[in-house]
Amino acid sequence: MGADSKQRKESMSFSIELELQKFPKSLKLKDDKKATLRPLRGADEKDLHALFQGIPERERMFIKHRVQDKKVIRDWCKNIDYGRNLPLVGLINGKIVGLATLHQQLGGWKRHIGRVSVLVHPAFRGRGLARALTSEILDIARRAGLEKAEAEFIGEQEAAVKMFAMIGFRRLLLLEDYVKDMQAISHDYVLMGLDLKTDEEYASAAG
Repeated sequence: MGADSKQRKESMSFSIELELQKFPKSLKLKDDKKATLRPLRGADEKDLHALFQGIPERERMFIKHRVQDKKVIRDWCKNIDYGRNLPLVGLINGKIVGLATLHQQLGGWKRHIGRVSVLVHPAFRGRGLARALTSEILDIARRAGLEKAEAEFIGEQEAAVKMFAMIGFRRLLLLEDYVKDMQAISHDYVLMGLDLKTDEEYASAAG
């Protein structure tokens, strides 16, 4: 790792550590239920696996990793690196029902871009949790100095694409039959992007 990359990693890790001190956060959802947002912890392995088990099998086919495998979830929870992959979980009544992750590259051409993913249990969708988790992740990315955010979808994920569009993402790329799910079925690939404004830019725009 070069000196610039090492310095960036240390600076970003420090910024993210400061942001994580603001959690847990509580919010009221559209149905007046209360949710808690906080970073994923090592002890969340069982609850995180239960979240993925609650996702319909067809949707799990669209996830890049074999999340039904307990070993995969165990590895995530035992090797959390908030500076590279920052997972925020949403809890209702102490149960993990949502997950949003900020994926970062600490070097290379895309070191200024964060990739965002979000997933909510079907029984808790439509209440604003996905949007709340995504907004928190984007705020962290912005304050950590990232300049852009990306999100990847397959063509069938219309509801997710719509939600991301509502918070400012725009479609950057559409490739037909470009990706394959876990059953080797081809799907359209959609890449969306968002320019992240700094706090100073927001203040300037407001003024």
